Amino acid sequence: MHTCSPPKNALDRWLTKYPSDVDNYGHLLLEQNCECDEDLIQDFVGYFESAHTDARAYFHEQLGIDLHPDADAPGAHATYPNMLPSITRRGLFGEVMAGMLTEHYEFVGGHHWVIPVFLFRFHEDAEAYLFALARDEERKREVYGRRGSDFLALALNDAGEVIRFIAGEAKWRKKLQPAVVADLLYGKKKTDPATGIAAHDGKGIWFQINRDIPAPHGLRQLQRLLREIDPDAFSAAIATIDRVLVVKGAEPLPRTNLIMISGGDVPSRKAKTSLIPWEALPDDYTAPHDLQVVELILTDGEDLIDGVYDALWRA
Repeated sequence: MHTCSPPKNALDRWLTKYPSDVDNYGHLLLEQNCECDEDLIQDFVGYFESAHTDARAYFHEQLGIDLHPDADAPGAHATYPNMLPSITRRGLFGEVMAGMLTEHYEFVGGHHWVIPVFLFRFHEDAEAYLFALARDEERKREVYGRRGSDFLALALNDAGEVIRFIAGEAKWRKKLQPAVVADLLYGKKKTDPATGIAAHDGKGIWFQINRDIPAPHGLRQLQRLLREIDPDAFSAAIATIDRVLVVKGAEPLPRTNLIMISGGDVPSRKAKTSLIPWEALPDDYTAPHDLQVVELILTDGEDLIDGVYDALWRA
């Protein structure tokens, strides 16, 4: 299970927050205000290890290598998540940060969010990549991302029943230029061969989040993990999700959508300037659920990512 609380003091030292809340729309701009150093990296290691613990145990069993192999042990060069490609680690960073920030900051609606376990074990291509890499150190390649919701958390009542869930899209980009953010929100630009005009393909975050089914597949994946890992403690939550996921006559479950965009700052962006409008709910958002947007603007984010992932399980 995921058991580590977010490093609150480190987050407050690292980031300056600019929150807003309008009706069912919350927006949180976070700007880095101190450099990444070894202390900050170590403050983050515990949370990241907790987030990846389930997938690490699962993948290492699948790969046939020890959880804590010696440096010269067979397969030690293929440990999860340390030895995933750089781009993949940046994607994982965004997903873990979505959880950390959800647990630390107050989002729209003021709900208390619980993350029993992250869904990283369902990253099929990461498993296939590491399985081959453990047996052949030359089998390095890029890894496809995990399908489905990047992030899920639950709001529970006193009886342990699920009363709301939050589903998130978390994206990392090295430089958060306006054109890059537009591609994330509206899809990549393609040129019409007939007119020569380039336009977004409409398959970006807005498209994905607006058309998502009320109870996504990630809820079933989360339920499966709860049944396997701690069915007694989460029996009420498991039963709630059962009622939500039946094919016909499902009980509706209140939902909050989360969009988290993180990445490197650019000189053209002025301080305290958001990339997604915050004054009112964006016109492009048409889903009936509450929306929370988080913009995480960093100056040395890649140093932090590499520092954290290199440090996991190194003690």
